[in-house]
Amino acid sequence: MKSSFSSCIEKIIPFHEVKNVSEKVRSNQKIVFTNGVFDLVHKGHLTYLAQARDLGDVLWIGINSDSSVKRLKGPERPVNPEEDRALLLSCLFFVDYISVFSEDTPLELISQVAPHIHVKGGDYDLEALPETPLVRKLGGEVQILPFVPGFSSTDLIRRIRQKP
Repeated sequence: MKSSFSSCIEKIIPFHEVKNVSEKVRSNQKIVFTNGVFDLVHKGHLTYLAQARDLGDVLWIGINSDSSVKRLKGPERPVNPEEDRALLLSCLFFVDYISVFSEDTPLELISQVAPHIHVKGGDYDLEALPETPLVRKLGGEVQILPFVPGFSSTDLIRRIRQKP
C-alpha cells in the first residue's frame, strides 16, 4: 500500500519527463496550467489554485526554481527552497502535477505541458503576458482569474521582516 506522502512525491515531475506525462494525460483530460513562486503558501494561493483546478480535469503547476526566484525577487528569497515548495503544493488534493522551471517565465515548460488552459491571477494583463502567444499557438487559451485582495507573499514577507 502506497503512503500519502509517496503519492505527493509522485506528483513532482522532472522537466525531462514532462512531455511524456503531458501527452498521456492530455489525450483524455483537460490540462490547466499555472505558475508562480509559491514561496509562502497562503489563503490567496489556495483560493486561486482551487479555482484554476475547477476549469479542467488536471491542474499542473510550474514553480520557479530557487535561482529564478532570486533573480525575480532578490537575494533574500526564496524563503523556502524549491524542493519544499514543490512538496507542499503536491500534497494539496486538487493539485495533480508540479514541475520546477529555471527561467523567469515558464515558456519551455508550457511548450512541454501544452495546456488546454493557462491561468494567471487578476493582477496580470492577458495581452501583456509573455506566455499568451505561446499558449494560443499550442491551441490553448489563457484565462485571468479574479484577484484575491489582501493576500500577497511579498507583503507578508515584508511584514514579517518588520516585526521587532
